[in-house]
Amino acid sequence: MPEPESNVEADATASANRTTTGTVRLVNAVFYGHHGVMQEEHRVGGRYEVDVSVGLDFEEAAVHDDLTRTVDYEQVYEFVRTLVTENNFYLIEKLAYRIAHKVRDTYPDVEGVEVTVRKPNPPVGGPCDRAEATYTIDDPGT
Repeated sequence: MPEPESNVEADATASANRTTTGTVRLVNAVFYGHHGVMQEEHRVGGRYEVDVSVGLDFEEAAVHDDLTRTVDYEQVYEFVRTLVTENNFYLIEKLAYRIAHKVRDTYPDVEGVEVTVRKPNPPVGGPCDRAEATYTIDDPGT
């Protein structure tokens, strides 16, 4: 049930006197892609797991229940899907970098973006659960 309008106004007035922050995350989005240094990885492909964390003040979105005032994680998922499945990179570092910058370019007012790309069972010559690369943009405005 929607809140009465007077409560929304009271919430907005109370929030004017403080700084707030929040995080919107996608956790373990899974795709099949063709990335890696070895030619076999480009030919056969493999599973990739991606986490995206976006820091922002989403109080206005919460107060007004308004998607246009926050990060649309469905759109972020689509960025990730496209970048993982429609490109071939040698490095998962490049994939993490490209995803983070796509999010930042689409949502320039966010306070930070962190992307982790994982490659389960990487070809490293022995048992290894996963390789991962994390790329962080702390202040995309600079």
